[in-house]
Amino acid sequence: MSASGGTKAIVAALFANLGIAVTKFIAAFFSGSASMLAEGVHSLADSANQVLLLVGGKRARRAPTAEHPFGYGRSRYVYAFIVAIILFSVGGVFSLYEGVEKLTHPHPLEIPWLPVLVLVIAIILESFSLRTAVRESNHVRGDQSWVQFVRRAKAPELPVVLLEDIAALLGLVFALVGVSLAWITGDVVWDGIGTIMIGVLLIAVAVVLGLEMGSLLVGEGATSADMTRITAAITAGPEVDRIIHAKTLYLGPDELLVAAKVSMAAGTPLAEITQRIDAVESRIREAVPVARVIYLEPAVYQPASAEVDARA
Repeated sequence: MSASGGTKAIVAALFANLGIAVTKFIAAFFSGSASMLAEGVHSLADSANQVLLLVGGKRARRAPTAEHPFGYGRSRYVYAFIVAIILFSVGGVFSLYEGVEKLTHPHPLEIPWLPVLVLVIAIILESFSLRTAVRESNHVRGDQSWVQFVRRAKAPELPVVLLEDIAALLGLVFALVGVSLAWITGDVVWDGIGTIMIGVLLIAVAVVLGLEMGSLLVGEGATSADMTRITAAITAGPEVDRIIHAKTLYLGPDELLVAAKVSMAAGTPLAEITQRIDAVESRIREAVPVARVIYLEPAVYQPASAEVDARA
């Protein structure tokens, strides 16, 4: 993922959410709408999330240290996981609480046209934020479907912003429907129902984000397509007889570790082994540019030990 593209989408979402949050809180104060208050907290949580993503991106760029020799690339996953927690706890749970409170202790809306106006404006502004995220995502999505892009992306920023923006738009629609029905029918139960729907939506998005970021934190390897390119690069020349086993791991969104045990002819001189490994590493980096950390172990192929190594 382009770092600049991810940052642009985050900044666009941040400014949109800050402006929207202020107007929502003002409308909630004057109208007494639970849906509007839930949406204000939602936008405030989203703003905090975007700040966290920016902080995570900055911390990920720190130079490797003795304590963290592979660098801090996974900081972006950590902060994206925190985003999921905030979206769940602050946004989702609060919205559910407000919705239930509205149903059990209903009070009439005041100035009902105000939240409706604010919600319509917020939908327009949020649409611009989503458009930016979609445009930046299309630069790196390729021929993947949107579901595949969210599930397979190794850089968390764009999928997180995409899901947040989609959740924000749907939440605004739920709030608009709830407030409008409460205004038209005079029954504030609709406002409470809209608030509960916002809470359920945010919790669902938070769970999806948490699962995806949790998988990246545990450690994911190269995609099947990249693994095929790596395998082809290793065996493309005469340097290696066969791959005994190979494993990969993303150290961060832009850095892939490749470790492989490769078979070479017995009695190959050390100087020639070094030249062969350098040649293979060069081909791997050309085939998969994010493969920046490569360890190749030369060995003589023995079927029995190869099976044990592959299981290790």
